[in-house]
Amino acid sequence: MTKDFPIRIKTLSLAGIGAALFWFAGLPLPFLFGPLTACLVAALAGADLRGMGQVSVAARTVLGVAAGASITPDVVHALPRMAQTVALVPLFVALIALVGVPYFRALGFDRVTSWYAAMPGGLQDMVVFGQEAGGDVRALSLIHATRVLIIVTLAPFIATHLYGVSLSHPIGAPAIDMPPDQIGLMLFAALAGWKGAEKLRLFGASILGPMIVAAILSLSGLLHMRPPREAIMAAQLLIGLGIGISYVGVTWRELRRFVVTGVAFVVILAALSAAFTEAITLLHLAPPVDAFLAFAPGGQAEMTLLAIITGADLGFVIVHHLTRVILVILGAPVAAKLFMRRR
Repeated sequence: MTKDFPIRIKTLSLAGIGAALFWFAGLPLPFLFGPLTACLVAALAGADLRGMGQVSVAARTVLGVAAGASITPDVVHALPRMAQTVALVPLFVALIALVGVPYFRALGFDRVTSWYAAMPGGLQDMVVFGQEAGGDVRALSLIHATRVLIIVTLAPFIATHLYGVSLSHPIGAPAIDMPPDQIGLMLFAALAGWKGAEKLRLFGASILGPMIVAAILSLSGLLHMRPPREAIMAAQLLIGLGIGISYVGVTWRELRRFVVTGVAFVVILAALSAAFTEAITLLHLAPPVDAFLAFAPGGQAEMTLLAIITGADLGFVIVHHLTRVILVILGAPVAAKLFMRRR
C-alpha cells in the first residue's frame, strides 16, 4: 500500500459524495458534474487530493471502446458525405493557432508556452509536448484544464437550451442484460488496444488503441453493442474527478494569471467554434448539435462522453475529433519547431 492510497480513497469518496448529492438533487449529469464540482471546490479550498492513476486511465478505455463500436459500416459509407466538414478541421486548427499564439504572446508568455497553450489538443498531450519543448508546465496544465472544465460544463447546457437536445438519452444497456460474448469482446478491445497502443507509444493510447480494436470488431460484425451503462457512469465519475483535481495547489497568483487567461481564451475558442457550427448548419452539411459537438474544442474523451449523453451522431463527432487530435499531435511539434526557427 502506497502512502497516496488514503488520499486517493478520500478523493474517490469525495467524488462519490458529489455524485450522490447531484443525483438526489435531480441535477443534470450527476456522475460527471457531481465529482467535478466536489473535487474542484475541495481543491480550491486547499485540500490534498490525488488522481486514481491507472484506474482513471483504464476508465478511458471504456470511451475508446464506445467510440470504436460506433464506427459501423454505415459510418464508413457516410465518410464521403463527411468529407466537406472534415476538410474544415485543418482550417479550424490553423485559425486557432493564428489567433491563440499572438494572444498568449501579448500576455507575456514565452513562445513555446504560447504555442502549446493555444493548441486544441488533449490536456496531457499538450503538457507533455510543451514540457519536452521547454514550456511552462504549470501554465500549460492550468490553461488546458480550464479549457476542458469550461467546455465540459457549458456544452451540455448549450446543447439542451440552444439545440433542444435531451440529456436523458440512454447511455447504454445494463451489464446484466448484455450477452457475455459482447462483454468479452469489449474487454478484449479495451485491454489489447490499450496495451498495444502503449507499446507503439501512441499518444492517447488508452482511447485510441481500444477505439481502433473496437472499430475493427464492429466493422467485422462481431461487436454490435456499446459498453454497459455502469462502465459509462464510472468513466464519467473519474473524468469529473480528474478535471477537479487539476486545480490542487493552485495559488491566487496562478488563478489571476493562468486561469483567467484560460477563461478568456475559451471565449475566443467559443467564437470560432460557433462560427464553424453556424456555417456547417446553414450549408446543411450536418445537424446543428452534431456540428457543435464535432467542433467544440474539448478533449477527445470528454467530447465522446458528451456525444453519448446527448444522443448525437457519435460516429460523426468521433471522426472530426480524431482528425483534430491527429493534426495537433502530429503537426504541433513540427509546426512549433518551424515557428521557433523562423522567429
